[in-house]
Amino acid sequence: MSDGQIHFEVFARRNQNASLVLEMATEDRARAMAYAEELLEGGSVAVRVSKEVLDPDSGEYSSVTILAKGMAAPKKSKGPIEEVGPPCVTPQDLYSVHARSRIVRLLEGWLGRQKATPFELLHRPDLAEKLEASGTDLQHAVQKIAIPEAQDKGISVHEVIRTFNGLIERAIARLIADGRSGKLANFKTEPFAVACARLLEDPEAHYKLGGGVAAYLADAKTWRDKIDRLLDLADAAPADPRPRAMAFEVIEQPMGEILGSRQGMAELLGADLDLGGSLAALTRLTAGPVVDAIATVDPAISTAMPPLEGAAKRLSRWMEGAYFQGVRMAIGKRVISEIRSARRLRPTDTNAEIDLLRALAMALTASQGKMLSGDDIRDAFIQRSSMLIGAEFVTAVVTETKTAEDETRALIRLAENVTGAANKNQAAQWLVGAITALRFEREMRGSRDQALAKLQVMAELQKSIARVDLPESEKTMINRRLGDLGALVEADAQVTASLMRSTLPPVQRLNLLVRMATGETAPIGPAAQRARDACLKLSKLPEIRADLAKSPEILAKLKPLMAAPAAPAA
Repeated sequence: MSDGQIHFEVFARRNQNASLVLEMATEDRARAMAYAEELLEGGSVAVRVSKEVLDPDSGEYSSVTILAKGMAAPKKSKGPIEEVGPPCVTPQDLYSVHARSRIVRLLEGWLGRQKATPFELLHRPDLAEKLEASGTDLQHAVQKIAIPEAQDKGISVHEVIRTFNGLIERAIARLIADGRSGKLANFKTEPFAVACARLLEDPEAHYKLGGGVAAYLADAKTWRDKIDRLLDLADAAPADPRPRAMAFEVIEQPMGEILGSRQGMAELLGADLDLGGSLAALTRLTAGPVVDAIATVDPAISTAMPPLEGAAKRLSRWMEGAYFQGVRMAIGKRVISEIRSARRLRPTDTNAEIDLLRALAMALTASQGKMLSGDDIRDAFIQRSSMLIGAEFVTAVVTETKTAEDETRALIRLAENVTGAANKNQAAQWLVGAITALRFEREMRGSRDQALAKLQVMAELQKSIARVDLPESEKTMINRRLGDLGALVEADAQVTASLMRSTLPPVQRLNLLVRMATGETAPIGPAAQRARDACLKLSKLPEIRADLAKSPEILAKLKPLMAAPAAPAA
């Protein structure tokens, strides 16, 4: 931490009967608040964010709650009292997944400045000594975890601090001693594959091999360099299945920690990416072959989800195999979490956002099972769809349009790309509102000399709406409105009567009327019915029958009209 005077702590309750547990400590207020919201969206039943201010005289923190959401604290049971004690009691306990997750939250600032992961801290003697010498960073981390631990266990904070300090001292002493005695692997004197084979039966194999991996990463300057080095080790892993499996178990730990950090992911994928770009790249990273296969059928996928480059492309090739399963699953969960959130993927371009969501839905659905279950994917996109048909996003969609026709087409496209019955129903309501609006009617009826073009527009809108999965009642309402409006436009300009009086050859007039009657150039409704009646009348003229025999395509369209029963007068 930069000064250690003020930081923010995020606590969460995972279920109704659990206690609040420290999940993150950071100097960034905005990040603490955002992470609390993420925890709520991710399934936690309650969260709390507190501002911790260090008193320089007493050396203790005063706490102020700045956010509290979710269920109230559970009532204390009068059953047997749980045995007190910290979750970690031996140095080996600090190497668990849970412990490493806590370390990154408690020491986020310090680790970020060192460009190091919790895995490296636990396996590099020089890094452990550096943390021990830092004084305040380690002290603050212990205090952050000790306060909630003491409250949960009902013991004094000083007792918990004393216990944790003793544990940390033993862990650091052990790591330094093992480094000096040569117990940790050293890839400068022994190749990685040889070390894996030698340590296979050692009870501390993962710890000792981890020491070699951490040392190999030590002088890498960037997160991307660290990933490249880990992939170098993956390339050098032994071919024999058992030591190879152990090698990847060790490599996956720091790899997962780097990819789990915002800084590491930004360096790998590109710091200039917006949220949508990051999700596209993450999906490419874990499901590259699937995305490539879909892109061969739909080239727009490549535009929405461009190929990876450099270390990211190299890592994606490894993701295709049987290794890095944990990393793949963690990335999949992160993608789904962001899709569930209310954050815009493409804040300045609604069309690009819809295209990207469509591409993500196709890619994730096609790769389900490798990263996520089908239910998780479906639920996430239903939740995202509820944001798409919300007033804020719809307003952004229509603001980007210039005419009522453009607005309607944009809303149809939006309706095509939302999922979930309730969301489809809401999308239909937006469409009903747009098509029944006075603005739409005025635009369609505004220029009589463009009546044929306007009728064709409404016919195309009817066809587009027919292809969208919307409630039938709303579809019927929209189609009837378009049909009635088409009748007004046709009547205003006397389109059918003008064609009947036209000097065009009879077959050409008949062809134009047939296209109107069949819904190609006029919406199905009264206007199409008038064109049908005119078609039947025109087709009975003796001078046209001979020409019809020479125009089989017109005759083929005319026959169904002749066979269909006459519609009631409008």
